[in-house]
Amino acid sequence: MTTATVVFLVIGGVGLAVLAFALLGGEIGHIGADGLVSLEAVAGFLGALGFAGAITAELLDARAPGSVALSAAIALVAAFVAAALALRFSRAARDMPTDATPARHHLVGTLGVVVTAVPAGSSGYGEVRVRLGGQPVKLNARAEQALPAGTPIFVVEAPTDTSVVVEATPHTGKA
Repeated sequence: MTTATVVFLVIGGVGLAVLAFALLGGEIGHIGADGLVSLEAVAGFLGALGFAGAITAELLDARAPGSVALSAAIALVAAFVAAALALRFSRAARDMPTDATPARHHLVGTLGVVVTAVPAGSSGYGEVRVRLGGQPVKLNARAEQALPAGTPIFVVEAPTDTSVVVEATPHTGKA
């Protein structure tokens, strides 16, 4: 292994360390999520520079200054490409639109099924399972009339984040 290969491997290792730091939410001065350049792009640049340089240095058996310079030139091209891709992908991930977080009012109108029998009136709570945002959610439930386990229900009110008022619905075959 040539000296140039070792130097390039160290640079690549520093790139990996910067990437780990960036993934943990770190920032360095004005380099970071709100800075001039993303830390992910710096990490991509250093990693590609180091590892592409090490690969080309080994392939060219870079012992002479000319072959080391050629390895560095090839590594720089790879580093700029990697930095551009890292910048593009990190911005795309950061600016990706997401759905709103489900809230209590999203429960009203959902269909579900009684899991634990719901007593009549306000004498206690039973449990129901509904789907909210495609995920099953188990909630405490009250109803005007007693509902046995397995009864299909409709949520008419959500007094808290973890409890609902329900009514029985005709069986639809879905829960």
